[in-house]
Amino acid sequence: MDRTLTDKSCMICGIPLDAEYFDVSGFVGKACTGIVKIDPNTNEPITVPVNPFEAFGLTPAEGLPPRGEQRVLASFQLHPQYCGVLTYFSQYTDLYARDNTQILTPGFEWIILQNGKPVFPYTRLDMIVNPWGYNCLPVLVRLDENARVEFVLRNRGIKDDDLNERPPVAKNEPPLPPRYPIRAFAGRIMGRYWYNDSFGGRIRP
Repeated sequence: MDRTLTDKSCMICGIPLDAEYFDVSGFVGKACTGIVKIDPNTNEPITVPVNPFEAFGLTPAEGLPPRGEQRVLASFQLHPQYCGVLTYFSQYTDLYARDNTQILTPGFEWIILQNGKPVFPYTRLDMIVNPWGYNCLPVLVRLDENARVEFVLRNRGIKDDDLNERPPVAKNEPPLPPRYPIRAFAGRIMGRYWYNDSFGGRIRP
């Protein structure tokens, strides 16, 4: 208790009690939802796939990375003279959202970077280990002063043709979906950051 009162930090984890929070997320791929319309030929309701970005005139998200490239799903830059800690991360795919047994992301890897360097053991995850929307398991990764933390998705083996829509079977029909079953990825990182007393400027009791 004395430590908490004098150092103004948590007795368990050592994080200063006045530490700030960060919580950032991002999305890549093609969003797709369905709206119900009446088929003019049968007069029956049908579900039509719609891209909400296009439907509402919004700027679409970045596409999935081509083979050998990567996309930054989420990133946070600490201020100069500030340290921090990464406490949570979570993952999402549209395939997992439809079927919770689909945890694998074959050909794609999730990587957490600090200042451009992989953070062990989150270096080559090829599955969902912390699903979005659930009570994800906490982590405790210390972030250096003025560090930049990034959650990256890398395409290691899926050909570009397998990520693109295929031509329709018949004229006036919508294009066929890509061969690769996952069309959207998202990532979220959360943590805390605080001023590093070693730089001075803070009056200690």
